[in-house]
Amino acid sequence: MTKTELFLKLAQPNENGVSRWVNVNEFVGEYKDLQLGNGGSWCRASSTLAKKYVVEFDKSITSGNSIDAIRLNGFNSEEIFSQSIRSDIKEFYKNKNCVMLGVCGNSENTKIEIDHKDGRKNDFRVSDKSTQKLEDFQPLCKAANDVKRQICKRCKENDKRWDAKNIKGNPYSFYEGDENYTKELGCKGCYQYDPVEYRKISIKRITKEASENTAEFIMKKLYGEDE
Repeated sequence: MTKTELFLKLAQPNENGVSRWVNVNEFVGEYKDLQLGNGGSWCRASSTLAKKYVVEFDKSITSGNSIDAIRLNGFNSEEIFSQSIRSDIKEFYKNKNCVMLGVCGNSENTKIEIDHKDGRKNDFRVSDKSTQKLEDFQPLCKAANDVKRQICKRCKENDKRWDAKNIKGNPYSFYEGDENYTKELGCKGCYQYDPVEYRKISIKRITKEASENTAEFIMKKLYGEDE
């Protein structure tokens, strides 16, 4: 029995997909596999359960951000973004170096993860395995992917894109667009979206500027007043 089936057995949703509040203290005995020690992968937004039902969480009982109870509140009519990646794409990237840190190791922080470039995960073409493209993804080590995830989260909250000049030596803030996130441009132009494309375009731009200006101008472009 899968964890989804196990929770449905415990929660007993009615014909409208609505269940009672199920306290996490009930995840014992027969239902112990439902314990949320690993982030509750069986009930998160991308889970099989959430694709069928509207899953709600109560975090008001105990202090902190822990989930105290879960219920189903009807059937989910919204399209859910699937994070599944086609096997040939995984195979292509699995041994590539991280495009940000240049590593490909076996330790927890250096192992390669296949990253969705678009951190908002709202393009359903990328959600569909049949229409995914290699260029929709990039190899990131876990450390870089964890940082990017937090940066993308902040961008979703305030619609302000991450400035590439946070990395000393990067000459431009964005390779396309500016700090303001727009639906038209999306994540394109942000260093986090595609650091390789950022470098390619930056080289072209700074080469042009170098032909028109002094070396001192370029050094200030790269390193400010610290050259």
